[in-house]
Order: sequence, then structure tokens, then C-alpha cells
Amino acid sequence: MWAVPFPAKKRCALFPALRLPRNTFAARPHLRHAASVKRAIYAGSFDPITNGHLDVLSRAAKVFEQVILAVAVNSEKTGLFTPEERVTLLKQSIGDAPNIRVTHFQGLLVEFARMEKACAIIRGLRAVSDFELEFQMALMNRRLEPALETLFLMPKEEYSYVSSRLVKEVARLGGDVSALVPACVERALRKKFSL
Repeated sequence: MWAVPFPAKKRCALFPALRLPRNTFAARPHLRHAASVKRAIYAGSFDPITNGHLDVLSRAAKVFEQVILAVAVNSEKTGLFTPEERVTLLKQSIGDAPNIRVTHFQGLLVEFARMEKACAIIRGLRAVSDFELEFQMALMNRRLEPALETLFLMPKEEYSYVSSRLVKEVARLGGDVSALVPACVERALRKKFSL
């Protein structure tokens, strides 16, 4: 039987049976705290948040002690909602979830993860077509920070076709998106498009 020759004292908080290499935390002291807290980051533009996003978030919140729901701010792109509006909509959408914190960030996700002492990045996969880009991003993030893991979670089948882009387009044309987004987002979309 194949055995991993790592010392028993260094164990991963997510998977206690997994033994980590001796230098995992020595070379990355910012991740020492992350291994004991089980903190993950679910980042995205969330312009706007959909029920698919919320489904992935609820799954992540069952696995991790704390999930940081982070709006990625890209100064080169103009969204429908400002970053501040998106943060407000996210807070309204999740209510008083005790282990979810909402914020925004700018720059590299791995740098934000280091600052927040997170041990994992959550990514939602709707369909096979999402996988190639997500796989490339996960590998680049691993190259930038080898101790930071990426976990792919799938939403319920009923949300597998839902995207923020599609929701905005349907709402802009006056279609009903009430089954696809939280009520606060539906109201915000109607206000944005003066419907």
C-alpha cells in the first residue's frame, strides 16, 4: 500500500486524514491561521447575484466555518450596478447568515485570499462549458499560491442555465426574472431599467 511520508503533526483542517508537507505553512505563514479557521472566498462580479449564486453559496456555507462573499471590482469594466450597490444587494439577499461575510476587493484574488487568511476559493460550475475557463483560472491561482485550493460546486439543475448576463438581458426586455433572482434584486433591476 502506498503511504505518504509526511509527518502526522501537520494535518489539513479540512481533511484531517490528509498529511501536509513539512514546509506547507513554514513557507506561507499567512496560511497558518487559515488551516484552523476553514475560511473560503466565493468571489465574482455578482452583477447581479442570482439564485444560482445563492445556491452555490449555501453549499459552501455548509462546508466552511466562514465564507467571504466578495464582489470583484474591475475598474476596466462598467457593470449595471456599482460595487457598493452589489454589496448592498448581496447583504439583503443573504440576510443574517452567521457564517457569511460580504465585502468587495480589487486586484488579484490570491492576494485577497492571503489578506483574509482563506484556505480555499469557491467557484460555481453551471455547465461543462464553464469548466475550461474555470480550470485555467484555478491552475493560475495554484501557481500564484500553491497552498490555496479551489473547490468547484454545482448549483441545482434548475439554475444550471442562469447567468447574471442572461438575467440582465431578460429584465431589460421586460421579462419576468422573479424565479431567477432574490426579490431585492428583481426590484433593483426594475428600477434600473425603469420598468
